[in-house]
Amino acid sequence: MASLILSLNGAVALGLMYALMALGVYITYRILDFPDLTVDGSFTTGAGIAAVLLTHGWSPWIATLAAFGGGMAAGACTGLLHTKGKVNGLLAGILMMIALYSINMRIMGKPNVSISGEHTLLGSIAGSEWLTFGGVSWFYPVVLLAVAVAAKLLLDGFLHTDLGLALRATGDNKRMIRSFGGNTDRSTVLGVSLSNGLVALSGALIAQDASFADINMGIGMIVIGLASVIIGEALLGARGVFMTTLAVVVGAVVYRIVIALALRSDFLHLEASDLKLITAAIVIIALVIPTVNRSMKQKRQARRRTAELAAGTAGRREA
Repeated sequence: MASLILSLNGAVALGLMYALMALGVYITYRILDFPDLTVDGSFTTGAGIAAVLLTHGWSPWIATLAAFGGGMAAGACTGLLHTKGKVNGLLAGILMMIALYSINMRIMGKPNVSISGEHTLLGSIAGSEWLTFGGVSWFYPVVLLAVAVAAKLLLDGFLHTDLGLALRATGDNKRMIRSFGGNTDRSTVLGVSLSNGLVALSGALIAQDASFADINMGIGMIVIGLASVIIGEALLGARGVFMTTLAVVVGAVVYRIVIALALRSDFLHLEASDLKLITAAIVIIALVIPTVNRSMKQKRQARRRTAELAAGTAGRREA
């Protein structure tokens, strides 16, 4: 039992750190309708920048903010490729993801950078004994929850500003915004930059939690982000900005809890190497179930209307 609680504690903490990445994916996937694959590279960029700066004695705050800036720069390159270079959005993301692999190697200098023993942003909190329940301290997840909620509220506030409204309108109907004289290119670059900034920030926190940054740690991040968004919307719906961003945060945590429980289920005989398979299965289930439910609901409504029409016709004949 204690090991299960410990596992759930770790899953919740990890999910809250991945929630920042999921919020970034939400901006491009849901708001901008932009297929951005830069995420797989910018996640490592954030982790690499934070790790290198920490090993050179920089403050954890500066290292984390620099990671956010690095992610925004990567996103800006993708956005400019698409808007000014007229490169297809999907291709621009793929090209930037490939380029970031070499850039990340340049930043890190080697495939893996250890920051074990370095002073990190959440290092002192991780070992705290406060808020102990079931023999496990929940203070670390509570602090991470505060960070995730703060990021969510800041994003909510931004999306209600003039710039944020322009960003949302660009995703809804780009042609109409252009007809009103709006600069959709600027909104697209801003949205993709902010998205990758949040992704890189998540990478910086994950690296500080794991005490290392690895060149391959970003592979598959876009799928995890999409899974978090889809699961959250399936659980809480997508009614308004506040509820949707809350759903994304909840989806990221639920996703990690499902992964933790699946890996601990002995009857499934799963191993840590099956993580990608579990991720794909969760995304497929999250995508298929709402579609099946919607289809069944439409069929029930069609049968009810047919029955009502048949009853009305029979009534007129009798009259």
